[in-house]
Amino acid sequence: MTVMAMPHFSNSTERELLRRANVPQGTGYVGNYFYSLWTQSNGGATMDVENGGQYSLTWTTASQNVVGGLGWNPGSSQIINYSGTFNSPGNGYLSVYGWTTNPLIEYYIVESYGSYNPGSAATLLGTVTSDGGTYNIYHTVRVNQPSIIGTATFDQFWSVRQSHRVGGSVNVANHFNAWRAHGLTLGTHNYQILATEGYQSSGSSSITVSSGGPA
Repeated sequence: MTVMAMPHFSNSTERELLRRANVPQGTGYVGNYFYSLWTQSNGGATMDVENGGQYSLTWTTASQNVVGGLGWNPGSSQIINYSGTFNSPGNGYLSVYGWTTNPLIEYYIVESYGSYNPGSAATLLGTVTSDGGTYNIYHTVRVNQPSIIGTATFDQFWSVRQSHRVGGSVNVANHFNAWRAHGLTLGTHNYQILATEGYQSSGSSSITVSSGGPA
């Protein structure tokens, strides 16, 4: 079974300085943090976002596929700090997730996952050691799938941590550099979030995220 994120796209740049519970499907800002929430079925998931970089996501099988999280737009080669809980006994994962354009790339740095390794359907290229763990590097191509520019064919870059964790620091630059060493070149950064994804499953997460500055 192939499991890939299918993001939602919006031109909304509304900035909200107070807590906003049950954010609608789409994108926006709470304080200085960018959020994105997408569900394949336009339902079956609830995301609460608070000022200060905290979100909670609960999903059921009714969502089919859900991707939600908090971060920045645009993304960068930064250090991302995060903490919280991630409960996904079925098919789900917790990752730094983002997009670039020119070329169009969807990328993941997976910190933890449930019953399914999201790199299983991709090509293993090697490993990278970072932040106290070893990550497998994968590459795959998505053909005629949703993207931030509409339906398109694009590459996916993956780092999947061998020893799961929920909390710590992610040196994003280490992964970007490792991908480049394998011929995987990113483009101009679009958004970058600490995302929870669930596919045909039920689960929950509660995550606080912050930037540790440039790597």
